[in-house]
Amino acid sequence: MPRKKTYEVALSEAERNHLKNLVSSGSEKARKLTRARILLRADEEWTDETISEALDVGIATVGRIRRKYAEYDLNRALNGKPKVRQYERKIDGKAEAHLIALVCGDPPAGYAQWSLRLLAEEVVKLEQVEVESVSHETVRQVLKKTTLSPGNSDNG
Repeated sequence: MPRKKTYEVALSEAERNHLKNLVSSGSEKARKLTRARILLRADEEWTDETISEALDVGIATVGRIRRKYAEYDLNRALNGKPKVRQYERKIDGKAEAHLIALVCGDPPAGYAQWSLRLLAEEVVKLEQVEVESVSHETVRQVLKKTTLSPGNSDNG
């Protein structure tokens, strides 16, 4: 049976010091710290099995971190693939102002209070706001930035 390729990890002195400082500070995410520990052990020529047992991670994880370091760089091995997706904002400042004005006002006839879905429908109906559709989640996120909340008796 052919043996799997093991990627060599040869850290420079600066990289090694950076990883040691990262691990000793403990102020990063646990996943990033585990990856740093994997790279430090791999640099000390530990086997994948030994690293896996010592750090309580899978052997595949150790191999994956080794491969990312060898094929890319330290940053990619620690942080993973960079996020490139950009989200376009549906509601701008003007639409937010109108939404807040709606929340502060009285709900439509037949409703005791505003709901997120009702607010989303009303924002789309407004002539001053040029939005085709807005989800209730978008409305929630906008209101979360303020102290407003539908149904809160302190509004307005």
